Amino acid sequence: MTHRVRSVLSIRPFRRLWAVTYLCSVGDWLSLLALSSLARQATTDYTAQSFAFAGVVLTQLLPGLLFAPLGGLFADRFDRRKVMVLADIGRFGLLLSIAIVGSPLWLFIGNFLVGCCALLWIPSKDAAVPNLLRRPDQVETANQLGMVMTYGISVISAGGVYAAIAGISTNLSLRPASSETGTTKLILVIIAALYLGSAIMVATRIRELSQRDTSVADPAQEPGAAPDRAPGGFAAMVRDAAKFVRTSPLVRGLLIGMIGAFVAAGALVGSSQVYATSLLGGQASFALFFVALFIGLATGMGGAPKLARRLPRNRLFGIAIVTAGLDLVLVALSPHLVFSLITVALLGACAGAAFLTGVTMIGTEVEDAIRGRINAIYQSLMKIILAIGMLLTPVLVGLVSPHRVTILGREMLIDGTRPVLLGAGLFAAVMGVLAYRQMDDRRSETIMSDLRAAISRSPRRRGTGLLIAIEGNTHLDTSTQATMLADWLRGVAGKEVLLATDPALDEVRLRSVLADAGLTSIRAHALVAAAVRADLVERQIRPALDRGALVVMERFVDSPLAHLSAAAGFDQAELEGLADWATVRLRPDITVLLDRDPSTLPPRADNAEHHWHVQTVLTDMAAADPDRYTVVDGDGSADDVHERVRIAVQTTIAGSALAKLTPPLAAEAGR
Repeated sequence: MTHRVRSVLSIRPFRRLWAVTYLCSVGDWLSLLALSSLARQATTDYTAQSFAFAGVVLTQLLPGLLFAPLGGLFADRFDRRKVMVLADIGRFGLLLSIAIVGSPLWLFIGNFLVGCCALLWIPSKDAAVPNLLRRPDQVETANQLGMVMTYGISVISAGGVYAAIAGISTNLSLRPASSETGTTKLILVIIAALYLGSAIMVATRIRELSQRDTSVADPAQEPGAAPDRAPGGFAAMVRDAAKFVRTSPLVRGLLIGMIGAFVAAGALVGSSQVYATSLLGGQASFALFFVALFIGLATGMGGAPKLARRLPRNRLFGIAIVTAGLDLVLVALSPHLVFSLITVALLGACAGAAFLTGVTMIGTEVEDAIRGRINAIYQSLMKIILAIGMLLTPVLVGLVSPHRVTILGREMLIDGTRPVLLGAGLFAAVMGVLAYRQMDDRRSETIMSDLRAAISRSPRRRGTGLLIAIEGNTHLDTSTQATMLADWLRGVAGKEVLLATDPALDEVRLRSVLADAGLTSIRAHALVAAAVRADLVERQIRPALDRGALVVMERFVDSPLAHLSAAAGFDQAELEGLADWATVRLRPDITVLLDRDPSTLPPRADNAEHHWHVQTVLTDMAAADPDRYTVVDGDGSADDVHERVRIAVQTTIAGSALAKLTPPLAAEAGR
């Protein structure tokens, strides 16, 4: 984790953008506190004061309700750096005017316009982040850092700054009537200065924000359109974004899942204070819920990248949403404060993992030309549903009269929060299932197998391709059969077929490395062979599997292990550990073992028993894992052996879940 964070922060443009995010996030949280305080100070009516905070929050969310796609349209059509600079200057001027004018009406109007500027700034920033990084796998770490800054460091900083400045009037024993308003306006001036500093830094120090990924065309463009043609009007861009959402299962699943998650979050936030009271834990329980929720969010965001290395992100997203919904059901049924705190923390962890995973998928799997619009929809959807949930929840809670019941000798207060949370939890779980079904591209592999792999800490196999290995005693046998199998598959499989060679037998490549480095020992030979194999897996095999190709590999792991074991007497567990490291524990879906009589092979001068030892090791491997191996008689002509290999591969595919990956092969086997 530390290495990944350092590698991302070593990128200067991203590091500067991270600093800008800090300035703007501190400004956002400070403005929420300062404007709420100023709105409360503007009236002496108790009822009006109680709505001050809600009014400030809702006027900032209102732009998302009214102009959801606008920020994304600007991010995709115009220079993102200029959009961010103009938005920051707008926020600077508006907050300064609120401090100068002092009118309650202008406070809410100005706050609404500040929300409009934020609606332009956030999608441009989010869409530009992937273009600042060196590799796609850094997007997740970059998103983690952004969330830590937005919801962690900046929140603490804003709270500390506000408490320090607001305490000046008390510490200096100034008159409350004049000092409170003056101090709040001073805070607004400081916030305006933060936004101005952000605008200057973006304009002069992060010019890379203007760059775009031109390697792919806009997926929303019509086929045949000129790639450099400027997008149409705003209406056309909205239609393009809507069309992309309809035709992309990934994005459609993301939005469906987040609708469920945000409904659950809105219900929890809207009813949390009343729910805390129903547990008879006093006002302190309300604060404990927020602590538990934020601890869970931090845990989920921190643990999601580790899970994503063993579980596909689309499945992780769906599982996290469903689990969050079920956790909310447990919150609704909880009889005790301690149990509620535990379930709320679990809910936060699932929500944090889902949110980070969703943002990462947008950054890595949505093309740059439309990423701003998708980010805007994603962010605006969150604000819209949260606002509606916070407004409707108190109304729904008020429909149920509270009454007390006794369960297991403990008195409980049952009120309207219970059915509201229960309904929201079930709704989130159902939406999570729908999202999972939309996004899942691994239907041939059960979700339980992925979960078992994640729990056992074994890496997951990526992509929807199929890896077939031909193992045997001699290179001539495996090479011939691998070539013939690949040729046959190209004619019947109906998809891409890649024939990968055995790098350990590439004498030119292997010997050149050994000779140039002056390495002569058998252990050095094993290490170099593992390095060459790791390079082949990373460059050819894994990308092909990700594309959904059929990969045929001769002597993938087992045969080289058996030969090294026979030649040098190495401990087999050590060799398997080396192979696991080189291949990231990638294993074939089908391993065809050519079982040939060692007595028919010419004996080696250095070791007459070599072939017998190799064949024994290979046979033992096959016996230990019969589900993955199919043993074929390797004696006879090449055509005869090929016919046996072909039938074995067809039969194995047709009789397992792998048939869904290669329907033509399964159909061929049934004839």
